[in-house]
Amino acid sequence: MNNNMEYKGYLGSVEFSEEEAVFFGKIMNIRSLISYEGKNVKELSEQFREAVDEYSSICE
Repeated sequence: MNNNMEYKGYLGSVEFSEEEAVFFGKIMNIRSLISYEGKNVKELSEQFREAVDEYSSICE
């Protein structure tokens, strides 16, 4: 199992909280703390991509 996602050169962690029944993660290897979460893998992936897009636009 891979615990990372990649999009536009950014890596994102993938974790699961059994207590809250939610997937969550953060964009890795950047100075800012940017996190995302989703109720399932598809939603987590979408939220990760949105977080990367938003972070990229802020950095421009």
